[in-house]
Amino acid sequence: MQADWQADPPRPERVAVNDPVLSLGLLAFALLLVALPLAFWSLSGGLSSSPVRLLVAAANLSLTAQLTLRWWDSGHFPISNLYESLCFLAWACTLTQLLVERSWPSPLVPAAATPMALGCLAFASFALPDRLQEASPLVPALRSSWLVMHVSVIMVSYAALLVGSLLSVAVLFTDRGQDLQLRSSSIGTGGFRQAKLATESGELRLSSVSIGVSEQLDSLSYRTITVGFLLLSVGLVSGAVWANEAWGSWWSWDPKETWALICWLVYAAYLHSRLSRGWQGRRPALVAAAGLVVIVVCYIGVNLLGIGLHSYGWFLGA
Repeated sequence: MQADWQADPPRPERVAVNDPVLSLGLLAFALLLVALPLAFWSLSGGLSSSPVRLLVAAANLSLTAQLTLRWWDSGHFPISNLYESLCFLAWACTLTQLLVERSWPSPLVPAAATPMALGCLAFASFALPDRLQEASPLVPALRSSWLVMHVSVIMVSYAALLVGSLLSVAVLFTDRGQDLQLRSSSIGTGGFRQAKLATESGELRLSSVSIGVSEQLDSLSYRTITVGFLLLSVGLVSGAVWANEAWGSWWSWDPKETWALICWLVYAAYLHSRLSRGWQGRRPALVAAAGLVVIVVCYIGVNLLGIGLHSYGWFLGA
């Protein structure tokens, strides 16, 4: 019995505590897990969201250290599998959230945006098998100087579009009984300052107009989606140039490419509806919500199928 036991020892399992990369990911997850209920508590009680911002900033620093360490250990940009990609997306989402909160420090922003980063880390840390959490060598097509440029821009654009879309979804649930006008920008039917001509004296007087919560969310989502759309456009162009170098074709109608194009068209329709049609408030928010679904399909759905030139073993094909 003793000899048999020694001949067939139990297989050692990888523990996250022994891997600093995985530990930093779990630390970021724990920080966001604490930040989310605090954000809803601050929102319901009208309290300051400063503690929530500190927790999100700490999570962002933890993810920065994690990605830097993985880059140092693997010797290449940390985007070789779905785990690294999700952590990078969570990093970009938390960074975008912090930048948006600089414009409007309201608990509504973390309450709407934190679930995305938290969901990315939860899926990466607990849903993916161990073999997909480990660093893997890059496939030949990814061994290019275009990797950092193309992938980082695309992922940051996804983060900006996701955060902006979540803010648009929040518009649908706030101040439902009021009509919205985008008065905080020159784009739309209104203006932040309304000029009134006094008929008694003939003088031009300016009166400030208070901006409601829904209008502020609407403006922030519009600006965030605009930045994300521009980055997505740059990412698609750089991807086409890289594809021509790697595969000899600018566009191959790969599933990932096709869904990225659909994503671009959806958000182009969003911007068109605001700039040309004058849509504001809830109608463009519905378009942004549709874009949220398209990004999820483009980013996760294609990888679940494990087909196409962009799968690279991120999920089923690993």
